[in-house]
Amino acid sequence: MPGERVKARITGIGKYLPKKILSNKELESIVETSDEWIYSRTGMRERRIAAEGETTSSMGTAAAKKALAQASVEPESIDLILCATCTPDTLLSNTACLIQQELGALSAGAIDIQAACSGLLYGLSMAKAYIESGIYQRVLVVAPEKISSITNYKDRTTCVLFGDGAAACLVEGKGKGLLINDIELGADGNQAGLLTIPAGGSNQKASLETVSSDMHYIQMEGREVFKHAVRRMESAAQLCIKKAGLSENDITWLVPHQANIRIIEAMAKRFQVPMDRVYVTIHKYGNTSASSVGIALAELTDEAPYKEGEHILLVVFGAGFTWAAGILTPTNGE
Repeated sequence: MPGERVKARITGIGKYLPKKILSNKELESIVETSDEWIYSRTGMRERRIAAEGETTSSMGTAAAKKALAQASVEPESIDLILCATCTPDTLLSNTACLIQQELGALSAGAIDIQAACSGLLYGLSMAKAYIESGIYQRVLVVAPEKISSITNYKDRTTCVLFGDGAAACLVEGKGKGLLINDIELGADGNQAGLLTIPAGGSNQKASLETVSSDMHYIQMEGREVFKHAVRRMESAAQLCIKKAGLSENDITWLVPHQANIRIIEAMAKRFQVPMDRVYVTIHKYGNTSASSVGIALAELTDEAPYKEGEHILLVVFGAGFTWAAGILTPTNGE
């Protein structure tokens, strides 16, 4: 109707996971660790690793095609592509441009977002703003990550955690799907050094010294990151629920970032959500950074089709530090 406020919603969701599986048993032959040690501390059994020739953009394109197919939308009608990744194919050109070219979405603008594991929700917040302001009608948010390319397989504290994968969400102002009700974003640059890749940017360019010192791989203070993750995710989720005018009892599904089963269990306990209403993929895929929550959402909507009146709470935390929470509510298209 004329003058009616447009409400952004996800009308198509897609995921992509490489075929290669790296199990905990296989990691035992790479670093000093064990299946029992990894599983008891992280909840991970295996993760997917991109094959030679698979790139962040190719995985993102595969996920995007599935999201577009689900929504019955052609690439030519996309207005904007937002690519959330911390593992771009190259520093120039941006990965969103490469996905645009591979999709044939020649009318779309293309922007990369770097918010690490929080990237998908940061992207959805931007898509919501573009749609509801009337600037664009269709925004494609893609979250592809090739974390194996920045993982040091000599560091047993980090190499057991990460895997590769991609997720994509098509956001429109009409149609059946998941309304993007409220999103709460946060960041704390004071903690940037706790989870970082020291070299490769303008601060420390690549050199023989930085390469030989393994400064182009993820470095993390795990215990400190854990503490911040639980606290920040809880706070963001509470603010998001309040902004949406809901209570914790209104949450049907909790879909958290898949970083550590102990963080996930802590979140479930604090929000009094039973674990059978918490969607978990960490045992299969590990932490796939920006794509984690999108892959989980794609699988949840396949396995347990959403119903009107339900509310799905997404909550994430990543390097930066960055964090975010969002509430999705099913709509029949009205």
